[in-house]
Amino acid sequence: GLLGLAFHPNYPQNGRFFINYTRKKDRATVIAEYRRSSTPNLSDPKGETLLVIPQPYGNHNGGMIAFGPDGFLYIGMGDGGAGGDPENRGQDPNELLGKILRIDIDHGTPYGIPPDNPFAKDKDQGKPEIFSAGFRNPWRFSFDQKTGELWAGDVGQNRWEEITIVKRGENHGWRLMEGSHCFNPEDHCQSSQHLTLPVLDYDHTKGRCSITGGYMYRGKKMPALYGTY
Repeated sequence: GLLGLAFHPNYPQNGRFFINYTRKKDRATVIAEYRRSSTPNLSDPKGETLLVIPQPYGNHNGGMIAFGPDGFLYIGMGDGGAGGDPENRGQDPNELLGKILRIDIDHGTPYGIPPDNPFAKDKDQGKPEIFSAGFRNPWRFSFDQKTGELWAGDVGQNRWEEITIVKRGENHGWRLMEGSHCFNPEDHCQSSQHLTLPVLDYDHTKGRCSITGGYMYRGKKMPALYGTY
């Protein structure tokens, strides 16, 4: 199924857009590029696959893609599924799962790596596409139009949902932590780790459900909401 869609920042001129979908035959995540056809409201059916990421289970695929203020394409990847991240992919720098990725779709074949990605210069330490690690299922994220900050809603396991500001090279904890609480191990999960805590986490009491992820409001029509997420 189709999970994400992002238009190139120069779409009116170049007609390029990108999608994130789950491939039916093997559940893999596919990032692909398409182009506008000669008919303005139709796509050329011939797309180009940029990135294929195997999915070991049938849930937690993330799926959000968006262009950042830096012009790079950001990709939200869940931890691969099942429960509790059994293979600890969120903490494994050699796995693209459980991460937010960042790629350069204007340079390189089929894409380039932004030079300041954490592992861009040392691929032996981790995958060069990785921007930030330690996510369970970053379902939706957005950029603050004023500050450029990346805000993400990361779906929890059973108890804690989290909203976090995502920065380059940070580790957001999963599966060591669920929100700001230890998950695996059940205590002392931060004893030797450098983890970034969420801005906010909440439990499922009073009918509250899984986090989706929203936007930092910078509009003018509702001044009372300015600067709220």
